[in-house]
Amino acid sequence: MMRTRPLKVALLGCGVVGSEVARIMTTHADDLAARIGAPVELAGVAVRRPDKVREGIDPALITTDATALVKRGDLDIVVEVIGGIEPARTLITTAFEHGASVVSANKALLAQDGAALHAAAEEHGKDLYYEAAVAGAIPLIRPLRESLAGDKVNRVLGIVNGTTNFILDKMDSTGAGYQEALDEATALGYAEADPTADVEGFDAAAKAAILAGIAFHTRVRLDDVHREGMTEVTAADFASAREMGCTIKLLAICERAEDGASVTARVHPAMIPLSHPLASVRGAYNAVFVESDASGRLMFYGPGAGGSPTASAVLGDLVAVGRNRLGGTTGPGESAYAALPVSPMGEVVTRYHISLDVADKPGVLAQVATVFAEHGVSIDTVRQQGKDGEASLVVVTHRASDAALGGTVEALRKLDTVRGVASIMRVEGE
Repeated sequence: MMRTRPLKVALLGCGVVGSEVARIMTTHADDLAARIGAPVELAGVAVRRPDKVREGIDPALITTDATALVKRGDLDIVVEVIGGIEPARTLITTAFEHGASVVSANKALLAQDGAALHAAAEEHGKDLYYEAAVAGAIPLIRPLRESLAGDKVNRVLGIVNGTTNFILDKMDSTGAGYQEALDEATALGYAEADPTADVEGFDAAAKAAILAGIAFHTRVRLDDVHREGMTEVTAADFASAREMGCTIKLLAICERAEDGASVTARVHPAMIPLSHPLASVRGAYNAVFVESDASGRLMFYGPGAGGSPTASAVLGDLVAVGRNRLGGTTGPGESAYAALPVSPMGEVVTRYHISLDVADKPGVLAQVATVFAEHGVSIDTVRQQGKDGEASLVVVTHRASDAALGGTVEALRKLDTVRGVASIMRVEGE
């Protein structure tokens, strides 16, 4: 039976994502009502610039007073797509206090204060859903939180930022330098005027914190995630990767230790074999690999950003929360029972690709090999090219801890025969 009283929804933010959410709510109103079991009514839209024309939205719904909107007391669901920490955090907790559940796309806030927001939702008996915070239209949070609830997830490995993937893919496929590829991404609208959050890995790190927390039933905050950007990746790095049968991606990697006693979360550029499915993810697309005990390897792929894909995830959450509202129940909340410690980056074990500028004379290779041996880092392959007294030495290691590799590199820089460490890159996905 269809309930005649509509579910009242307030929208905080009406930019690229918010305007698309409002449009879909209007154009797909009958379908949404049928799927939820009640009509959905847009009850108010909080914006910063009230004079801007917003096609399809009744101007009477527009307000600049977001606080008054979420305090109305008659709202069923508040959709938060303004981003940032404040005022979003206060608005969300105020919405809970005044009887509304919340759907959010705010990765930065959830990575920093997810535990407190979940606690506030539980205290007031409300839902907090945020599928759109991680990978746009790609369903990740619900599969991890619900579909794989009976399984043990060991690793989440993926490309979760479309801007950086576009840039690296362009560098790989055309030989473009970083700045040239960034300029093209900006011209096409894939990169913001200030791309720092993307290219320095902040965006991916926030998503990694959210994914790790859900996958491992452990509270993982943004500060727990090791982060490195991709601005130093060069055409020479791609040339070296190709010689190894690899390409380079900015990866978010969340994994459980082999003994299961701790977890790690990290974001950094890495070489991956061309045979790995992630290597073929092109342009601004995202893809995430989930590895678990029972289900094995699962891959989720699709557009990870943009107004329509992100709005799709928001509306999916809105339907789920609306159904819960009608049923007088709430969906899954925070699951942090495992409370596993988050290990520092130094304990991460992987392979490494190190490029050195060295003097082209006898004995250099022996000196370099001795330094690796002294720090317990085993060498897999070595490639050397020399000309006019200068040489490049490329070393690929077996698996070693990040701390051991760091000590090795520090010692290498002190050798008189080593002119510089040109590049250090991890090798993943093997």
